[in-house]
Amino acid sequence: MSPPRFFGYGSLVNRATQDYPNIRQERIKGWARAWRHTELREVAFLTAIRSPFSEIDGLSADVPDADWATLDTREFAYDRVALDGLSNTVIYEIPEGKHSAASHAHPILLSYLDVVVQGYLNEFGEAGALLFFATTHGWDAPILNDRNAPRYPRHQTLSTFETEFVDDALAALECTITGA
Repeated sequence: MSPPRFFGYGSLVNRATQDYPNIRQERIKGWARAWRHTELREVAFLTAIRSPFSEIDGLSADVPDADWATLDTREFAYDRVALDGLSNTVIYEIPEGKHSAASHAHPILLSYLDVVVQGYLNEFGEAGALLFFATTHGWDAPILNDRNAPRYPRHQTLSTFETEFVDDALAALECTITGA
C-alpha cells in the first residue's frame, strides 16, 4: 500500500521548509485559499477553504510510515482532513467557525508570505505565483513588514527579484503594509 500524502498550498510549497519524499505538483478542485486568524496563533495564516468552483495549485508529498507527528505539530492550528479527488491524501484546514478574518491585531507576516511566494515562483514560475495571488482571498488584511526581523520561524532569504515580485504583487493588490 502506498504511503499517505498531504497537499500543501502555502509554506509547504517551499521545499526549503520541508523534506518530505515523492513531491509532485498538483491542482485540486473545490478549494481556495484565504488569510485567516485562529485563536491558536497570534498572526494570520493561510487556510484552505471549500469553494466548489475554485481550484488551487500546490504540492503533495508522501508521509513515510504514516508518521504524522512532525507535520501535525507544524500545522497545529489546523485540522487534518481527507481530500476528495486525490487518493490517500489529506489537506490541513482551519474549519469554519474556528477562524476569523485577519486584522490589525492579527496581521499577515510578510516573512511568511515571502516564503509562500518563493515556493510558488520556484515550483510554478511567475505565472503560477501570480495565480497564487489571484486565487487567495483576504488581501484586504494588513501585512506586517517583518523582513528585517522575521517572526516566521521558517523564513527564507529572498533574491532581489523575489522581493520585488512580492512587493509589486502587493502593490497591484493595493495591500496595506505596516511597519514592524
